[in-house]
Amino acid sequence: MASTDRPRVAVGDGPFRYEAVVRWEQLPPGWSFVEVAGVATDSQDRAYVFNRGQHPLMVFDRDGRFLTSWGEDVFQRAHGITITPDDAVWCTDDVDHTVRKFTPEGKLLLTLGVSGRPSDTGISGLDYRTIQRVGPPFNRPTNLALHPDGTLFVTDGYGNARVHRFAPDGRLLASWGEPGDQPGQFNLPHGIAVDRAGKVYVADRENSRVQVFSAEGKFLSQWTDVARPMQIVIDERDNVFVVEVGWRAGLFPWQAPPHANPPGARLSIFDLSGKLQARFGEAADPTAPGAFYAPHDLCIDRRGDVYVGEVVMSAGGNQGRVPADCHSLQKLVRVG
Repeated sequence: MASTDRPRVAVGDGPFRYEAVVRWEQLPPGWSFVEVAGVATDSQDRAYVFNRGQHPLMVFDRDGRFLTSWGEDVFQRAHGITITPDDAVWCTDDVDHTVRKFTPEGKLLLTLGVSGRPSDTGISGLDYRTIQRVGPPFNRPTNLALHPDGTLFVTDGYGNARVHRFAPDGRLLASWGEPGDQPGQFNLPHGIAVDRAGKVYVADRENSRVQVFSAEGKFLSQWTDVARPMQIVIDERDNVFVVEVGWRAGLFPWQAPPHANPPGARLSIFDLSGKLQARFGEAADPTAPGAFYAPHDLCIDRRGDVYVGEVVMSAGGNQGRVPADCHSLQKLVRVG
C-alpha cells in the first residue's frame, strides 16, 4: 500500500497544518528500525533513515517504498545524519566518536575524528556533570550542520561540551563551549542548525534552551521556551523547527521533572527571533499518529513535508513504558 493510500491524521494549526501518515515506511519483511536516531532527505526527496537496527541506513522514496540499504557492519551506533546540497551524506556515530561523509550509495569519502578514540574530558560514563575539562574532537559527537560558506559545525555532546567548526576538507578551524549553564556553556549540546545569515543555533538539551551564536562562536541570544530540545532544522522560509523530548521520557537517573505536570514530547516552530508560531505533538497517548514519545531528529523535504525519528526503546520503551509497536518514524505531510 502506498503512503497516499494509508490513513492520515490531522495535526498542527494555522499555517503549519499537516497530516500524519500512519506507517508511512514500507519495510522489507522481517526488517525493523529498532529506533530511528536520524532522518534526512536528498535532492530527490528520498528519505535516508539512520537507525539502530541491523540495516543502519535505509533509503525510501517519498511514498515510503523501500529502495536500498547500506552501512551494515560500519557503524557502532547511529546518532545524527545530515545531507548537504551536493547530496553528501554525513553520519554521526557517537559511540565511534566520528562523523563520516559518504556518497548516497554509501562510499566513504571523509572521516572527522578518530574511530574508537574519545578525547580526554574526564567524564564518568554519560554523566555530563562529571566533565572535568573540554577536549578536542570528539567525545560522543551528536550532530552536524552546514554553513553557507561550506564550513561544517559539529556538536560534541555526550562526553564533551563543545561546538567544533571544520573546513570542508576536514581541518579543524575553531571550537567553543565549556560545561555549565551560563551563556556559551553547554550541558549536552545535542542538535545544531545554521541559518542563511550564518548564525548557529544549538540545542542545549539538558539546559532546556536553544543558544544562538555567530559563526565565530560569539553568544547572541538564547530561547528558553523549550523542554530538552533534541534537534533543530530551519526551512526555506526561515521557520525554525525544534523537536523536544520533554520530561516524560529519556531522563537520566539523577534527573527529575521540574514540576508536577511537565511538558512531554512535542514539535515547536519558531521564527528566527525565537517567537513561537506553532506547537503540537504532545498528547496523553504518545503512540497516537501525530503524537511523540521520544523525538530525536527531524528533517524537511523540498515540499515542506516533515519527517520525525524517535528513539523509543532507549528512552523508556525497553522498560515497557510504551507498547513495543510505538512508531519510531513519522511523516507529516504539509497541507496547503
